[in-house]
Amino acid sequence: MRLFLALVMAFVCSSAYAADTVPTDVQMPGTQPGEILSPLTPGEPVSSRMSLDPARQCNWCHGNYNSTVEPGHNWQGSMMSLAARDPLFWGALAIAEQDFDGGGDLCLRCHTSGAWLAGRSVPTDGRALIARDSNGVECETCHRLTNPDGSEHKGVQNYPFIANNGKTPATGFFGAAQYVMWGGLDKLAPYSDSVTRHPSLKSNFHRSPDLCGTCHDVSNPVTGDLAHNNGALKPLKAGTFSGVLGAPVQSKAAFNNFPYQYGIVERTYSEHMASRWPTFKVSDYAKLPTELKAGAVKVAYEKALLAGKGGNYEDGTTRTFTCQTCHMSPIWEAPVAGKPDGARASSTIHNAPKMRKDMPHHDLTGGNYWVPEAIKYLDSKGKLRAGGGLKPDQIAAIDAGVLRAKNNLTQAATLKVSDNTLRVVNLTGHKLISGYPEGRRMWLNMKWYDSRGKLLREDGKYGPITATIRGTPVVVNTILDLKGSNTRIYEIQGGMTQKWAKQLLAMGKPASLVLGFDRASGKVTRTLGQLAAQSENTYEKTFHFILNNYVASDNRIPPYGMRADESERRNASPVPDSQYGDPDGSAAYQYADNVALKPPSGAARATIDLLYQPTSWEYIQFLALANTKSNTFLNTVGDDVLDAWLNTGMSAPHIMASATWSKS
Repeated sequence: MRLFLALVMAFVCSSAYAADTVPTDVQMPGTQPGEILSPLTPGEPVSSRMSLDPARQCNWCHGNYNSTVEPGHNWQGSMMSLAARDPLFWGALAIAEQDFDGGGDLCLRCHTSGAWLAGRSVPTDGRALIARDSNGVECETCHRLTNPDGSEHKGVQNYPFIANNGKTPATGFFGAAQYVMWGGLDKLAPYSDSVTRHPSLKSNFHRSPDLCGTCHDVSNPVTGDLAHNNGALKPLKAGTFSGVLGAPVQSKAAFNNFPYQYGIVERTYSEHMASRWPTFKVSDYAKLPTELKAGAVKVAYEKALLAGKGGNYEDGTTRTFTCQTCHMSPIWEAPVAGKPDGARASSTIHNAPKMRKDMPHHDLTGGNYWVPEAIKYLDSKGKLRAGGGLKPDQIAAIDAGVLRAKNNLTQAATLKVSDNTLRVVNLTGHKLISGYPEGRRMWLNMKWYDSRGKLLREDGKYGPITATIRGTPVVVNTILDLKGSNTRIYEIQGGMTQKWAKQLLAMGKPASLVLGFDRASGKVTRTLGQLAAQSENTYEKTFHFILNNYVASDNRIPPYGMRADESERRNASPVPDSQYGDPDGSAAYQYADNVALKPPSGAARATIDLLYQPTSWEYIQFLALANTKSNTFLNTVGDDVLDAWLNTGMSAPHIMASATWSKS
């Protein structure tokens, strides 16, 4: 009883302090902090010990020779490199720490993996990070990853932190940054004939989407174990979780289930694995439906052909449409000819270097074009929480990354109008859109004109509203009619159930915990206590990702061949699952959305744009107002991200695709 009361008091009082010990409710399997630390050098303080080599060391060979194609420059402009500088990360970390003492460890293990492995994730608010941690996900995070099933290279994982199901053969846990790291000095990559200045090992894992799944399925062990429904579409089986605050890790959901089974936050990897793409051969491109032979799919195919193997890898291995096929596509630019293993050619560095035709391009591009701009802005104001003082080469890399992200978005979808139906086709390997759910959205903007060019109606209009921020009126841009009958927004919305709200109150969370704010006035719209007082089976949409246990809605467009049964198993189904064809069993969801157009009376033509926004006003407002400023280290991060948003174009939407309608 004393232990339980102590845990409850820590839970209640967590707003002012960060945890110095990660609670069992937050811990997960895989290599643990301190298990792969480098030896101390003379005079080096323990606090600065390294678990992974810094990127600058890799850059001696893998950078500074051609910014278009080299790994160094392209990684530096990616969100992997910027993960620890990301002001959204810091804003969300602050809320996570307020919501659950020690919850920040979940954020840190993904966004600054080297620091986490070195033990600098405690205190869990990030205050222990040092300068070398500011580069987020560095080279060695990926190049020392092993398959947690132990089938190829046996990484460091010690009982009870075993990231597989323990069977023979074992199946690995892929997700929630449950990485299992190689304990030696070797760099792991998919080649057996590399000529390098460091030890290297061939790794088949590095061509598998499972490697990317390590971080790109995000599961929350807190709700996974403690919430009545395990934060899943289908609750876990009895006996595979404890449901008890502070129970030993061996009894927790994260140690007895695959990551996709609990605590839904992101399911990008699962969306991909439930689709046809990871098993569809690039060489079978001609067999695809005609409308899929476009955009990102076409680009990936054309780049793969450069290896001269009909779409397969240069070594003859079959290439399928995996994460790497699109996000680390083979380099095809002429300047790369003769470059060895992605490194500059020099006899002083390499001895008879191996030349490759399909070296993976380390651009790692997604669709986030706003956070890089926010990082540059905050750096100019001296407000970056980590990694301030950006140098010209870093800024150049960031700017190049922004251009790649916008280009990536224009390859992600097509629009086609037929009579009064608009078809939105998903050309990605996951849902359209995917990734971090809070504040990220895609929608249709339709402008209807009469025969004289007069605008009759605009659906999905984006424009100004006057919002009040701590008593001051500010004009901000957002989607004006969020719930209009003609507004089509693609997004996933999380929330809390009434039953979970009651559980949280019993655990000591205050009834005054704010769940949402009016987007104009900033007034509180609902508190935890008010939700708990509602009738059973009710829920409230919120941005409290670490406490959210419910998917209120998910109408994002499935990828090609996403099977109903596998999607359900992985908690990746549309919500409600009756969307996109309502398939059963192994049948697949539709990979396109057919939108019935509703022209106003007198309409003669219309312009239609598919818009994407990385971060909405509603989310930015939440990060600013929900920060109680009780943590002295994180008390300004919500205001900082608001300041950056207001002064960098308000994350203005990007046009992904366009079409026109005309009266027949």
